[in-house]
Amino acid sequence: MAIVSARQGDTPPSNPRSNSLLATTVVAEDATLEGTPGVRPQTLNDYIGQADLKALLEIAIAAARSRQQSLDHVLLYGPPGLGKTSLAQVVAREMGSQCKITSAPALERPRDVAGLLVALQPQDVLFIDEIHRLPQVTEEILYSAMEDFRLDVTIGKGQGARIRSMGLNRFTLIGATTRIGALSSPLRDRFGLVQHLRFYELPELAAIIDRSAGLLGIPLTAGAAAVLAARARGTPRIANRLLRRVRDYAEVKGDGTVTPAIAETALEVFQVDPKGLDWMDRRLLAVAIENFGGGPVGLEALAASTGEDRQTIETVCEPYLLQIGYLQRTPRGRVVTAAAYRHLGYTGQGSLLPSETPQIMGQ
Repeated sequence: MAIVSARQGDTPPSNPRSNSLLATTVVAEDATLEGTPGVRPQTLNDYIGQADLKALLEIAIAAARSRQQSLDHVLLYGPPGLGKTSLAQVVAREMGSQCKITSAPALERPRDVAGLLVALQPQDVLFIDEIHRLPQVTEEILYSAMEDFRLDVTIGKGQGARIRSMGLNRFTLIGATTRIGALSSPLRDRFGLVQHLRFYELPELAAIIDRSAGLLGIPLTAGAAAVLAARARGTPRIANRLLRRVRDYAEVKGDGTVTPAIAETALEVFQVDPKGLDWMDRRLLAVAIENFGGGPVGLEALAASTGEDRQTIETVCEPYLLQIGYLQRTPRGRVVTAAAYRHLGYTGQGSLLPSETPQIMGQ
């Protein structure tokens, strides 16, 4: 197994974050895979993980169907890549209705959202991704639509302006956000169900990988899914992306079968270590240790020292490092934990252990 340390003098891979396997944003290949028939779960039983949320939704859906009413509006929040879009589509199928999908940045003008609302049929689901980014004028239109199933349209300007109301079919709005605190209280309070999606456990990720491998025709031997799951950062989107990259390696360097050994070797080539850290994660921790004694260190100082922008560190690197206990946030700044020291091979004084030779994986 390659050493996982990354020191300041090491040469980084080109554009370490632009095409990172561990980024949670959707890339073109992700969109193609997720749009393949059968890859996304079709029912709640097909949906792996989020057991508590599924149990709650099963009750709410059964109650709504028994009353022949639309489901209460649902707000889903949590890190990207955890299946919020898939869950919205599953809810629509369980309700026997259609799911209309859009994102907040696409709803710049009132008429954009008005057109969607008018076209909805009874019990349809309207899914708005990144709902915290809704413009204020668009958000205000949703208030009466969500609460009274009524569309209020202002006609004219100034003193001659008047409001015209139009009835809407009863529908369910499912909003998804990675920043629930950025939602306004009036909008957040109109959701009947507000639920958090958590990171996935290793057995859940392994099950997702096994399912995806079966659908894509990728032969996996026992234990291979567990190797990939351990490096997937608790995120199904990353798990499926790692599966595709390891499949490519297995086809070029082997007979196409993904074994645990092939998976480990391939991920070393892609610089993803056994804890799911990539080159940039390790460099961030190493800089905090070597330059700042492990912290506390401010975000701006880390950004300047690593050459990464503040937003990338805060939204891409930090969430997972915080989740696994390698980094802590304090009032004075970020602090590297003892677990991270051990993982990178540092002593408590910030020096590398004598037996460790710092290398970037794959070199």
